Amino acid sequence: MLLDTIVTTLETVAGTRSRLAKVDALAGLLGALEPEEIAPAVGFLVGKPRQGRVGVGWRGVADVMGAGVDIPTLTVLDLDTLLGELAALGGEGSARDRSAALRDFAARATPGEQDLLARILLGEMRTGALEGVLLDAIARTADRPGPDVRRAAMLTGDLGAAAVLALTGTAEELAAVGLVVGRPVLPMLAATAASASAALETTGRASVEYKLDGARIQVHRSGDTVRVFTRTLADITHRVPEVVEIVRRLPARDLVLDGETLALDEDGGPRPFQETMSRFGAEAGRETLLHPWFFDVLHVDGRDLLDEPLSVRIAELERVAGEYRIPGEVTDDPEAAERVSRDALAAGQEGVVVKAIDSPYAAGRRGASWIKVKPVLTYDLVVLACEWGSGRRAGLLSNLHLGARDPDGAFGEPGGFVMVGKTFKGLTDELLRWQTEEFQRIEVRRTPGTVWVAPTTVVEIAIDGVQRSSRYPGGIALRFARVKRYRDDKPAAEADTIGTLRALLRE
Repeated sequence: MLLDTIVTTLETVAGTRSRLAKVDALAGLLGALEPEEIAPAVGFLVGKPRQGRVGVGWRGVADVMGAGVDIPTLTVLDLDTLLGELAALGGEGSARDRSAALRDFAARATPGEQDLLARILLGEMRTGALEGVLLDAIARTADRPGPDVRRAAMLTGDLGAAAVLALTGTAEELAAVGLVVGRPVLPMLAATAASASAALETTGRASVEYKLDGARIQVHRSGDTVRVFTRTLADITHRVPEVVEIVRRLPARDLVLDGETLALDEDGGPRPFQETMSRFGAEAGRETLLHPWFFDVLHVDGRDLLDEPLSVRIAELERVAGEYRIPGEVTDDPEAAERVSRDALAAGQEGVVVKAIDSPYAAGRRGASWIKVKPVLTYDLVVLACEWGSGRRAGLLSNLHLGARDPDGAFGEPGGFVMVGKTFKGLTDELLRWQTEEFQRIEVRRTPGTVWVAPTTVVEIAIDGVQRSSRYPGGIALRFARVKRYRDDKPAAEADTIGTLRALLRE
């Protein structure tokens, strides 16, 4: 298949708000792919090539782009091969070789293909909403049940692999996809509520658990082999040897655990989130130890627990990892739920998560079964641009342009971001220095006084609320926004939506 077909299909999808029309366009593309093209094409569509990041930044892309050609000749496999070559390059001279390979490819590409290449390399595809539509398109093209396709994608953690199986395998093979110890699954996600008692009204009887100020981890153990993954399914086993050793000592041979890890201070309280993330991302240096806390178990010694109710999973978690279980209480009493919430805050944690006691583990889904409660209004937004500071902040990038996710394209490009405000408050000198360097690294363009960046950086923002505003396209503006922390552990596709923020107008 010509690479141009990917380009034109994405243009068609971006040009309509009709979900049915999007599915039609994607199904047409999927039906024309050869078996070996399926996984690469799906990766390109959602901006997640199978090779991952290949070490090319904005300047590397800008240096090789040119006028391009008029007639498309490049294929899906040509781009897949290029990314494989770039990923394999390393050592002395690799930058020169990488630039040469990119320049040769760009010289044979149309302007549309060059744009696609740049967005894939820079992580700028803005396709968070496209994944759900693509799953529907895969199910239609393969004539397979949608739930089976979704479950396969969730349990493999790989949309491309699920597409290959659906489109080339049998219905029985697709339905048979299950949890495999050692292969990470997409994590279950939580909705939000203003209070623990309000969350309990939605869930009914629930486990009200501390929400830790840490980093999400998923731990797989098979015998003495332990692997630790982030919420984005990156393998960070080598960075957390203390977590590995703790899980090796647990009384089970095979385990899949979901939880968080955080650094503790001398009194056993949580250190600031940035200290945890600094240690979480460190290749070396063990001065700060990480402590794991687990809130769910998905597999124990040959038994999958995904479809079991939370009550069963809690019992198993208590049995195999009770010492490392996140504190909580099962209740249907609103006063008890509020008490647990106060206890969590007193312990220095973020709040609580209220989980329906009869709910299964819905990998990759955000529904009403899990509801997180924080004491202040905080939202995860995406940095779209940053303005140069003045006075004491002269020479530093300071004022952040903040965007909320727009999954349906109600205010712009489907899967894109809509600006909702600015802030320079809450930024320490350390954060100012960091973002000045980082945002120039992911810069996509400049205007006087402002650096526009790839929309990939998630920042947690505390606000007092929102107000109606004609200044921004989403019709709202943040009130008294201030930076709490950068969310290095969270992808832009999981940022809060413009719909979530607009709902505050009605509260």
